[in-house]
Amino acid sequence: MRILNGALEKLTAVTSSSLAAIMVLALTGSAVTRYVSGTGYDWFIELPPALVPWMVFPLLGPLLRSGSHIQVDLLPTFLEGKAALWLKLFVYSLMILGSLIFLQAGNEAVALFRRLGQLMELEIELPIWWMYLAFPTGFFILLLFSFELWLETLRDLTTREGTAS
Repeated sequence: MRILNGALEKLTAVTSSSLAAIMVLALTGSAVTRYVSGTGYDWFIELPPALVPWMVFPLLGPLLRSGSHIQVDLLPTFLEGKAALWLKLFVYSLMILGSLIFLQAGNEAVALFRRLGQLMELEIELPIWWMYLAFPTGFFILLLFSFELWLETLRDLTTREGTAS
């Protein structure tokens, strides 16, 4: 799991950084084009919001793994040892369950928008389902990272229990 998730972490970091660069360049290109010619291309302005889901959702797993994901750290402050590990195991179990639920919901949304065949109203026609595909993709990645952390926590818990007896 670590090797697979390590590769996924690098891929999502490169992809998100590239998308951020594309978004900045698109907006800069739009400003320059409007300044030079007086008119611009609408897709320069409309492209960044369409790319945001592809930058955000795939990063959920790597952010969780690095501890950068939003979290409430009240209980971990007071808990130590096995109690802290049990809390982590509970949290990662909820993350796995939540990831599965949102993965299923995302797949249903993508299927719906594929059936509808709607396109984004940009100068370049892109299917709407393409933007929604970032949702199940991100939650599948989160599922993999949550499962890795769950396994590591379970290992740490069993190691502690083994050394305590």
